[in-house]
Amino acid sequence: MKDYKKYFILPAAPEAVYLALTTPHTIRLWTGEPAEMSTEPGSEFSLFDGSIEGRNLEFDPGKKIVQEWYFGDEAEAASIVTIKLHEHKEGTSVELRHTNIPDEAYEDMVEGWNEVYFEALQEFFEEE
Repeated sequence: MKDYKKYFILPAAPEAVYLALTTPHTIRLWTGEPAEMSTEPGSEFSLFDGSIEGRNLEFDPGKKIVQEWYFGDEAEAASIVTIKLHEHKEGTSVELRHTNIPDEAYEDMVEGWNEVYFEALQEFFEEE
């Protein structure tokens, strides 16, 4: 199991980034795919047409999102994604921490975070 941590800068206020990560309609706008999302702790979510699925654990509006991401039947340890949003002179500094990524999924996850997830968010906010 591996951990991944990275910071991203997005050209939008933390509140706008939070809404883009938690509102199904807005998620669809930047992913191009249907999304199931709720800000109710304990609720299940699905992004990128089911490519990412998990359970929502904690929300602090405009500041933090904590989720458990599912990886098949692996039950060694929960894979936890924590996204913290901080005000930045260029908009929002996003602190991403993804823990307990299965070794065989690590490279794909890192590529997905960098080249799909946050690249799509960056393009979404630049177009607004």
